Amino acid sequence: MIKKMGYQWHLRKLMAERQMFQTSDLVPLLAERGIVLSREQVFRLVTQPPQRMNMGTFVALCDILGCTPNDLITPEIVNSQVRKTAGGSAGPAPSTPRRTVIRRPGQP
Repeated sequence: MIKKMGYQWHLRKLMAERQMFQTSDLVPLLAERGIVLSREQVFRLVTQPPQRMNMGTFVALCDILGCTPNDLITPEIVNSQVRKTAGGSAGPAPSTPRRTVIRRPGQP
């Protein structure tokens, strides 16, 4: 079986713990570290878990917040698991088999 992985993104929580309540507070702090992002990009970074992130941005966030990568993200296993089929493609894990009742016409 293949485990589907996800993660929790804690940037907003870490910012709040450091009295940073405006997403725009990060813009100049990132710029000081050579990371130039628009206010809109920073807003998305704070409010949504990123799908891709430049490592320079990630390291800059750790420096700004005085934290480690483990503080910013928590890996987690997503509930649904995927089973590989004989052909190598992945599909959803099979459900538990159910007993089938066959009734003949005229039987209750």
